[in-house]
Amino acid sequence: MEPFMAEKIVVSAVKSGAKPEDARMIAKEIENKSPDGIQTKDIRTKVLAMLRQQNPALEKNWLVYDQAVKKRA
Repeated sequence: MEPFMAEKIVVSAVKSGAKPEDARMIAKEIENKSPDGIQTKDIRTKVLAMLRQQNPALEKNWLVYDQAVKKRA
């Protein structure tokens, strides 16, 4: 497990189309709910759920980016 880096969430969420302030809120909420650490796959799941709540298109944009750039399904 690597150290939690909120900025990674912020950058990725903004790339998916989220407003910077919303991206920071998502990162902060995940950080606050995981004081003892969290696995990367769990961070991804939570971020996607929060993006979907804000706007389903944001989640779709994140997934398209993952698939195209990171070769992730």
